[in-house]
Amino acid sequence: MQNRSCAADRLSSTVAVVGLGKIGLPLAIQFAQHDRRVIGCDIDPAVVDTINTGQAHVQEEPELAAAVASAVASGTLSATLVTSEAVCQAAVVVVIVPVAIDAQREIDFQALDAATIAIGEGLQPGTLVIYETTLPVGTTSSRLRRLLERVSHLQAGRDFYLAYSPERVSSGSIFRDLRTYPKIVGGIDEQSTAAAVEFYRSVLDADIMPMASTDEAEFVKLIETTYRDVNIALANEYARFADARGLDVVAAISAANTQPYSHIHSPGVGVGGHCIPVYPYFLLAGIEDPSSHGPLPPQLTLPRSARRVNDAMAEYAVCRVEEILGTLARQSVLILGVAYRGDVHEAAFTSAQLLQDALREHGATVYADDPLFSDDELHALGYTLFAPEHESEVRAIIVQAGHRVYQEYDFARFPACRVVLDGRRAMDRERVEACGIRYVAIGDGRSTKTQRANAQEAPVLAERGGQHSCD
Repeated sequence: MQNRSCAADRLSSTVAVVGLGKIGLPLAIQFAQHDRRVIGCDIDPAVVDTINTGQAHVQEEPELAAAVASAVASGTLSATLVTSEAVCQAAVVVVIVPVAIDAQREIDFQALDAATIAIGEGLQPGTLVIYETTLPVGTTSSRLRRLLERVSHLQAGRDFYLAYSPERVSSGSIFRDLRTYPKIVGGIDEQSTAAAVEFYRSVLDADIMPMASTDEAEFVKLIETTYRDVNIALANEYARFADARGLDVVAAISAANTQPYSHIHSPGVGVGGHCIPVYPYFLLAGIEDPSSHGPLPPQLTLPRSARRVNDAMAEYAVCRVEEILGTLARQSVLILGVAYRGDVHEAAFTSAQLLQDALREHGATVYADDPLFSDDELHALGYTLFAPEHESEVRAIIVQAGHRVYQEYDFARFPACRVVLDGRRAMDRERVEACGIRYVAIGDGRSTKTQRANAQEAPVLAERGGQHSCD
């Protein structure tokens, strides 16, 4: 590895964190609290200005606001818009810039490519570059390596180290997760892996797990996330079976999970967030690359099927409501919670959008409520805001996000409401039914059709799990 040629003010303890979002900023604090000088890089001037005044723009993370104020005051954390200058001063560059999918489920590398080019412009010999963004298998060793080498005129493995280490944390518990979950690390060669392992051992208290390559480390994140999607899809199919047979799926799953080899997840109205509904498509992207195939091309049929099953749960929930109300044409329905999960101010790939689409396809008028979002935010997301004057017309309520505030929700405000469908099993059944409103949940076995069907008809309902039909 060649000696560095960067400016004299470069410090060997300096880390550049590229991307100061909900994960990047906590990571920057984690490094700063372990005796590193951290320069955070972001393309949003508001984010950079906020951090440099000692404030945190990420609100969901306990401990973060005080930690940012302390780190900025002590000089261990600063932020900049100029990534290349920060990289020039850094011994380690950690990249946590998002990669998303578009409406056609094609992977959009635009933001990560732009960040990688900026890194390449400031990259110096001897630097360790680590990507933490979730990526399709092979991205670090091919796409990103080529970009860095082309822009920097340096060679990975000879002039700089290159590694991949997937983030494995959840919003709201990032610092706890960093202490708890083993850190997966893989480099493009043994030297890069060793350099990344040494770095993470110096800034984390968790175990470090080296992998054979960046490809293998990328694979780890994709399979652990896809496992959750497939598991939830299985739970959702169990729920539909339970509804068709008059059984309670949650009671059955709880009993099954007392056996140590059973780990069935919870059913619901769908799967949202940046990770679970997105990363299976990163895994499936490998099938489109013929060069990655061995003697037998991979099929990955279960992840494909799971995505269809989970996205179909919104339509299934609407059908459950329609069983009780009859046609939803010109009926008003209220969706409680547009966040992708309870008590999180984030709507990425939320099932609320699928619910709204399904309800509208059935002719319903749809309103949305979420106390975590402002009226302007709800409007920008495409929802019709619920207002007090709509209370008398609401005929059904679907709980999509289990915010704690909804546990005290006053359902008595809705004199015309006939049913509350609790898509997350977050409500108190007795509290709802005390208002004279029917309470139903996914997989509770209380389907009106099941109650009417004879023994020959019930299995037919169970076999229709993948169809977008109420018949």
